[in-house]
Amino acid sequence: MWLNAENLFLLSDQGLSAEHLKRDESQWQKLSTSIFDNKPLEKCRKLAQIIHDQNPDVILLCEVGGFESLKNFSSLFLNDAYSPALVEGNSNRNIDLGFLVKKGLPFYFDLVSNKSRPIQFLYPHERENLDVLTVGKDGKQSSHKFSRDVAELHLFQKDKEKPFLILLSTHLKSRLDPEGIDPQGFQRRQAELKTLVEIYREINQKFHLDVPLVLAGDFNGNASAQGTDPEFESLIKDTDLKDIGELAKLPVDQRATYYQVSRNSKTEGRQLDYCFLSSKAQNFLDLKSINFYRYKDHLGLEMDPPTTLDAKLNLPSDHYPLFFKLCGIPAF
Repeated sequence: MWLNAENLFLLSDQGLSAEHLKRDESQWQKLSTSIFDNKPLEKCRKLAQIIHDQNPDVILLCEVGGFESLKNFSSLFLNDAYSPALVEGNSNRNIDLGFLVKKGLPFYFDLVSNKSRPIQFLYPHERENLDVLTVGKDGKQSSHKFSRDVAELHLFQKDKEKPFLILLSTHLKSRLDPEGIDPQGFQRRQAELKTLVEIYREINQKFHLDVPLVLAGDFNGNASAQGTDPEFESLIKDTDLKDIGELAKLPVDQRATYYQVSRNSKTEGRQLDYCFLSSKAQNFLDLKSINFYRYKDHLGLEMDPPTTLDAKLNLPSDHYPLFFKLCGIPAF
């Protein structure tokens, strides 16, 4: 399962327990003095119900408010059925990449972070003022890093140097540009994507293309093979990675993972979230399992896309989950 969980903060100054779930929303929010609001109780319950219903073995998440929040979500809402894994990234909003791995499965996992890796990028005004920027020990100009991270979850049975599956998770630079230095975040996102592709190639080289690999994330743009945004072209043209929507041959309008609601109630659906599979991983994909999930109402019926901001705000997340199965992967 992949999901942008939209500000999954579950924090408390006194530690959370099942008793706290009995409180109303106002009391729930008062449990923490953090500057970040806790995710509403009802939204947490709805996300948990989806996970219970779909029963994924591994969950990849972004917009997680740190390890404490991830651990609390598992213990309070998922019956402590999952082990949390998270390394704090570079986000200035304290939203991180996290993993939940179901307990009792016949393998171990190892988590690798790329948060300290330079993306070989400076903003235009920084390139014009190289003399005021920090120069590294090697004499080369400093570079920005990922705005969040590229986190690697390596699954293995005996030797962590011999994984049987690698899951990459990312959350690329958003289109926000509050400082007016990079319109729609294009240049920064392009640099992050380029470095992401480099990481993918390095992993393939290290393991001689023998390990199936999944790359999932919120790409904050059109990274599909149709009408690809310019910053993602190298992902499509220069790698063997294919998105599950493309592999399932789903119509583009059925791949939306995010709906933008305008003031005139016009709704625009876009795919921002992707699960790309390497050629090796594609061999194990159950095409029938691919599910661009749609949130359901109290009767269990699929809800139409939101047409108002209020309707959108009532969803468990402003992004929709993705599900798929890989079957028959040989363990080393």
